[in-house]
Amino acid sequence: MKLVLLSGGSGKRLWPLSNDTRSKQFLKVLESNNEEKQSMVQRVWSQLETVGLADSSIIATSKMQRDMIHTQIGMNVPLIIEPERRDTFPAIALAASYLYSIEKVSEDEVVVVLPVDPYVDDSFFEKVKELESVLLDSEAELALVGVKPTYPSSKYGYIVPKDPVGGDSYFKVNHFTEKPSEEKAQTLINMNALWNCGVFAFQLKYMINILNAKKLPLDFEELSLQYKDLPKISFDFEVVEKANDIVSLPYEGYWKDLGTWNTLTEEMATTQIGKGIMDESSVNTHLVNELDIPVTVIGAKDLVVAASPDGILVADKASSPKIKDLIKGFDQPPMYEERIWGWSRVLDYAKYDSGQEMVTKRICIHEGKNSSYHYHNLRDEVWTIVRGEGDLALEESISRVKAGDIIHLPAGKKHGIRALSELEFIEVQTGIGISDEDFFRLYYKWEDVLVHFQQSKAKVIL
Repeated sequence: MKLVLLSGGSGKRLWPLSNDTRSKQFLKVLESNNEEKQSMVQRVWSQLETVGLADSSIIATSKMQRDMIHTQIGMNVPLIIEPERRDTFPAIALAASYLYSIEKVSEDEVVVVLPVDPYVDDSFFEKVKELESVLLDSEAELALVGVKPTYPSSKYGYIVPKDPVGGDSYFKVNHFTEKPSEEKAQTLINMNALWNCGVFAFQLKYMINILNAKKLPLDFEELSLQYKDLPKISFDFEVVEKANDIVSLPYEGYWKDLGTWNTLTEEMATTQIGKGIMDESSVNTHLVNELDIPVTVIGAKDLVVAASPDGILVADKASSPKIKDLIKGFDQPPMYEERIWGWSRVLDYAKYDSGQEMVTKRICIHEGKNSSYHYHNLRDEVWTIVRGEGDLALEESISRVKAGDIIHLPAGKKHGIRALSELEFIEVQTGIGISDEDFFRLYYKWEDVLVHFQQSKAKVIL
């Protein structure tokens, strides 16, 4: 059995902490068994290791999230990189082509697809293990895990059985109902309907046949090239609702979708993260502050107060899910990013009447890590080293830099830096058309940079 975990989305319901590069699954607001802060993806991967499923798991994600995954759960986690964001059907189609053409997985292998961020007990993943035998025993096209509802929710979709069922045995699915009213949800619960938690299994040949029917390539590289032309449609709409033979396996344990501030704060171990003060008269209120300035909360009730470089949110918890619609017009690049080598934070941005732009960033490179060796065509940069020591590769030389040094990097000048100790610098970019697209990487590994300099007989001054 192979597991494909889907890691996507921008998590805008958890703005301002979440953005295009740091989706909700990467927010370190939960608490691990050893009382350290952990993210949803860290929690899930730890659970997969506990139940023995990690070795058969692979994560399908976008290029923008690759660094976050490697930073949080390790460089050895296998990834399937989507060329761009689309929807769950293209993502699963690409994953199927990867398993088929790259991993050479048998067409008879059972593939289980699930979100990367469910908040569940370990018993949930023990139930996931049962999907393989359920799918093969039933000879169904798809096998799902459904959660036994604890209340008539209008937030979830429902899996409705064909016949009355009981116990832990699987049942044939009659139809699906998407986010009904609470009254309708109660009627569905009386019919033994289950919450649809987005977990389903199929034999690999099932998806291969769908790709063939749609005249899509089975080769991963070829499908990657055509990825931008695939329809932006969910797997539920494109496949599940068109399938004729589906079974579902009930799960009665704990399950929760932490996709909004009101659900996330219910599982946070503390009411305050970051600088600030919350007085004793504040009731059922959470403060999450990533800024270096304190936030004070007095006499608040049922609020979430969240502050990050991307913005500040003050919201009633029950109303907090509305944030996604309210900020959909925002066109602001992420102000904070975590990368394999460290992190960067935008401090200031300005665009002048002449068209010239200025971006100021604070950048940290962790000890032993390095940036890529690269250049830009449309912007000049000035670095001011403020902490630590490192090796700077600059055109024809490698030299040692330390706190107090100022480095001028005109457009077109090749450069990269490696931290000997934790290294921080302020980067000021100036130019017209400043963007992440103006980035031409030559080498990623520092060893390759050194080989390049040795071959070119450049100066190494250390």
